[in-house]
Amino acid sequence: MSEECNHNCESCNQENCGERDFKVKTNAYSEIKKIIGVISGKGGVGKSIVTSMLSVSMNRLGYKTAILDADITGPSIPKAFGIKEKASASEIGIFPVLTKTGIKVMSINLLLDNVTDPVIWRGPIIGNTVKQFYTDVLWNDVDYLFIDMPPGTGDVPLTVFQSIPIDGIIVVTSPQELVSMIVEKAVNMAEKMNVSILGIVENMSYFHCPDNNKDYQVFGESHIDEIAKKRNLKVLAKLPINPILANLCDKGEIEDFEGDDLDKTALELENLIEDESEEIKIAVPVDNSDISLHFGHTEKFQIFTIEGKEIKGVKVVDAPEHEQGAIPRFLKDLGINVVIVSGMGEGALNLFINNDIEVIMGAKGNALEAVKNYLSGDLHSEGSACTEHSGEKNGTCSHHNK
Repeated sequence: MSEECNHNCESCNQENCGERDFKVKTNAYSEIKKIIGVISGKGGVGKSIVTSMLSVSMNRLGYKTAILDADITGPSIPKAFGIKEKASASEIGIFPVLTKTGIKVMSINLLLDNVTDPVIWRGPIIGNTVKQFYTDVLWNDVDYLFIDMPPGTGDVPLTVFQSIPIDGIIVVTSPQELVSMIVEKAVNMAEKMNVSILGIVENMSYFHCPDNNKDYQVFGESHIDEIAKKRNLKVLAKLPINPILANLCDKGEIEDFEGDDLDKTALELENLIEDESEEIKIAVPVDNSDISLHFGHTEKFQIFTIEGKEIKGVKVVDAPEHEQGAIPRFLKDLGINVVIVSGMGEGALNLFINNDIEVIMGAKGNALEAVKNYLSGDLHSEGSACTEHSGEKNGTCSHHNK
């Protein structure tokens, strides 16, 4: 990010600017409150069924729901809902098709003359089509828009993560050990793109036999709890193999399913998104754009405003007068939640802790990169406060104990 940056990305000509915003906006006729992406590392794990059932469950709870079918080359959402009519358009945009319970759907199959016609397009065209489904479709009032993405970590997930302001993603997987590795690829991509991961849904987790009331792990032992613990993620649901649900999807009657497999997950979504989207502020003492090695003597702070795991704003403020305890009080008054520093004295550290401000020590280099690493979980506090300058409560220490 250049020192001359005015944070107006529309006029920016710096291609490599880390703060450049590629997000597109929906049209004036649409108001979408929450956007949730549903992804999987590989195909065949039931991602589209999970997307459909989440939309159905949220709709039953009284929310206005919609589905953007971003799987352009393999759309299946219209089939699950039994949609036969085509989408129509006017000079102001494209109208989504309503399911029988009022869920709004847009899919490439709703625009093709024949649903079996293959979509043989290059990646950039597919990506632009997905963006147009967001910007040009007249969604009107929607509480939750679910985006059903194609499997893998290719063009479409990249386009969605960069272009559409999603509030979080749900990763769908199955129990096979091979899938565990692929799930981690999808999770790693989301973290690198600073996208909030709401949790994991394991589909086809087991089969419940109605004759003996026992559960059988048809696809082997589940590893989902290990993955979730390793990546500090939430397991939202473990869904059974359900022939009734599969049959209803084949007949286009998924809205008639009477099970409650994802009802609990639907109830949790609102709280999960609110937790992820809470605004926090991070302060970094800087010397130009790098982290200052002398915290207590810094003249400038970069203040980063964060929503979810995205940087929404950056500003530079002058440090207060260098007197005992001034910096912790100053940052507390600015509403700072986290301070990222190279090092500080024990007295200053205690003042920050007493003011409920998290301190990340041992950081070096570019301030923006340090904040991004913190948001992705790659930056952790290292070392301890310097005891040589424990009495200098403003944090004037430059000894960095490890």
